[in-house]
Amino acid sequence: MRVILNRMGRLAWLAASGPGAWKGLWLFALILALEFVGVWLSVQMINWSRAFYDALEQLDAAEALRQIGVFGLIVAVLSASTLSGAWLRKWLQIGWRQRLTDRALTLWLDGGAYWHLRPGLSPQPVENPDQRIAQDCAQFISYLLEFTLDLITRVVSLITYLAVLWSLSNFPLSLGFLGIEAEIPRYMVWASFLYVFGSSLITHWLGRPIKRLAYDQERYEADFRHALVQVRDGADQIAQAGGEGAERRRLDRRFDSLRANWKRLIGQEFILGLFVTPYYRTVLRIPTFLALPAYFGGAVTLGGLMQLASAFSNVTTTLSWFIFDYSKLARFVAVSERLEGLFSAASAPQPAPDVPRALEVVSGGDGLLRLRDLHLYTPSGQALDPVPDTTIRPGQRVWIHGASGRGKTTLLSALRGVWPYGTGRVSLPEAPILALPQQPLAFAEGLLPTLTYPHDPASFDSALLEGILRKVGLERRIGGPDGPEALQGLSMGERQRLALARVLLLKPAWVLLDEATSALDPASEARLLALLRNDLPRSTILCVAHRVPAGLDHDSELWIGPDDERMTA
Repeated sequence: MRVILNRMGRLAWLAASGPGAWKGLWLFALILALEFVGVWLSVQMINWSRAFYDALEQLDAAEALRQIGVFGLIVAVLSASTLSGAWLRKWLQIGWRQRLTDRALTLWLDGGAYWHLRPGLSPQPVENPDQRIAQDCAQFISYLLEFTLDLITRVVSLITYLAVLWSLSNFPLSLGFLGIEAEIPRYMVWASFLYVFGSSLITHWLGRPIKRLAYDQERYEADFRHALVQVRDGADQIAQAGGEGAERRRLDRRFDSLRANWKRLIGQEFILGLFVTPYYRTVLRIPTFLALPAYFGGAVTLGGLMQLASAFSNVTTTLSWFIFDYSKLARFVAVSERLEGLFSAASAPQPAPDVPRALEVVSGGDGLLRLRDLHLYTPSGQALDPVPDTTIRPGQRVWIHGASGRGKTTLLSALRGVWPYGTGRVSLPEAPILALPQQPLAFAEGLLPTLTYPHDPASFDSALLEGILRKVGLERRIGGPDGPEALQGLSMGERQRLALARVLLLKPAWVLLDEATSALDPASEARLLALLRNDLPRSTILCVAHRVPAGLDHDSELWIGPDDERMTA
């Protein structure tokens, strides 16, 4: 329990602290004050029930009508405070969700956790981080406000209602068994605690498995959604391969896992409901039954009976918070566990424990790139081929080649400073570096945001952007509406053209090409690499390619792999 509370406390602090946090705390205090108004009005309703039913018992029509008016006034004020509190709670909810989401995005992006915690790169990858940031943050804040406000309000309510119940149950319950007489003073108070305590134990025993099942359900839902996104993103490859049947089988397997866990979850919730539902239906009537001895003994009037039953009901329903909300509490714990896992992993991404991490990456002031004693490893600890000691000067064009799986792409990742597994020293120039992968990303915002990424398209002259698109052979994409629809139907070759256009626009001092022209025909590849060479004469270009990069006119080579393979390559 302490671990769970500490976890929730840390996440709550992230959501409620920071610059301007006092506004949220004042709003929380205002919402809490409105909740206390509701408690006070509930006490007035308890007192009203006695006055109203006493009027009925005495056949006092005038007093009964007056109490109906009082009832309407109480309901009006209670409705106003409840609606105001709900409206303010939603404002606070979006504010705290924004803070928590900001913290999650900062950890996820600024520290490179989005890269390091991918499957295959970390022994403990974070599955479905998109769902944890988008959905779990929202659910956590919703549950946090609901349960925090409820808990504080119910503690105050319990004290208030207990005081009322204590003052009303000023008569004992007389019991006799085998000639032994006993009296239980203020038995209605003790009965409320025993009734709820026993019920809470049964609820926890029946509902304990729900937390794990709720956690797993969130994971299966995210896995199924991710599989659907993969179908959308790989539509061309699936269609060309006739893979509809395979994709349907894959989706069916994901959904079967989702459905199987759902059946277990609702089965456990049904078992819990077998107890909670009758409890909920009877909790408002049991007080009346327990107070009947006092009524039949003449200790209370009909109005007093209804007032006593109302006070007892308020005490028991307040104490029954754990019982009524057990399933939601289990989901709250599951969401907290998923979010804590994200924050913990993103705060300190843990690589494989037995893989060397002595790679020294430094910035040099002489503009040279130097590789010394460089040995790179996979996350599983497999050693890649050693990288020859190399010095690359500004303006050079270097062809990096070698057999597949020798570590060429890993070398480029190390040059960008994001690959942690290795030994040796990399001295990087203090100059802008732009890397293009084999499968460039087309950003959902549109064609121009992809071209100018990470800059705003509005900061560039439109004629300049159009001219560059024409240079790389994308003139047919000019003139139409920009947005997600502008990226529809882009082939891999067109995506690579767009990525090369980005290099021409941003003019980085160092360019890393990782098979960035593999989808182009030889003539187009030669023309575009020659365009890079001519338009960026002072830029250093490192090009990973299996064949000689036509048009680059490279002036040096870097072979990665055994020399005997090079002889046959």
